[in-house]
Amino acid sequence: MENAVTAGAPGVGEPGYPIGISSVPNLRDLGGWPTADGGRVRAGLFYRSVDLSRLADADLAAFAALGIRTIYDLRTTAERKQAPDRLPDGAAYVSLDVLADAVRSAPATLSDVLADPQLAAKLLSNGRAVTMFEGAYRQIVSSDSARAAYRALYLDLADPARRPALVHCLTGKDRTGWAAAALLWLLGVPDDLVMADYLLTNAQLLPALQPKFDAFAARGGDPELLMPVFGVRERYLHAAREEMSQRYGTVEGYFTDGLGLADDTIAGLREAFIHR
Repeated sequence: MENAVTAGAPGVGEPGYPIGISSVPNLRDLGGWPTADGGRVRAGLFYRSVDLSRLADADLAAFAALGIRTIYDLRTTAERKQAPDRLPDGAAYVSLDVLADAVRSAPATLSDVLADPQLAAKLLSNGRAVTMFEGAYRQIVSSDSARAAYRALYLDLADPARRPALVHCLTGKDRTGWAAAALLWLLGVPDDLVMADYLLTNAQLLPALQPKFDAFAARGGDPELLMPVFGVRERYLHAAREEMSQRYGTVEGYFTDGLGLADDTIAGLREAFIHR
């Protein structure tokens, strides 16, 4: 299946290497990626992960050792109420509902699909899941609530007092995937490496979700239907990039015209996150 897994995994210390906290899969540092002009994204400033409701007691100390000052939660109100984050002592919490404008959106309806194999077959078979997620990614770029959420996120990240920071949604792949990809593009990371970071979700998240696949199969569902739902596809990020290009022209246009960030804020992000 297209992009069901990534080819190879990064070694220790390489960009995208998973941080070994088992109760928080898909946790990694956005640092380490090289930029096209010879720089490198600073490590230890910005992390991405699944939601933190599942953070186990045994992993609290290891997570706290990352020194994260601010946690940005991109989930909906319903998602947050169903599974509140567990926060390390001293960390600030910021809720930014990317999908507040969406009546129903693919990234926020996973529980419905898992509970009903017949609904899953109706919604996801024959390529409908991929089409649904492509549409959701376009919303993530263009909707008013999404632009307000990402504006607030990047404004905060420009403030040294907010860093190190972590961003997450439910599974850390769609709303979070765009948050990471857009920033890496702004910093000048080449397209193929931005895509490489994005696709690491398939290797770092899907194995941890095997119990969900097994439970779905036990209810009579076809686990293959869930692959485009719980994994990521190049097509998803391409759809978001296309939406961004059509509306704003360039990555810089997205940050200035789409998100309303000032030039000095963008310069501050680049200065903070790029090591030369």
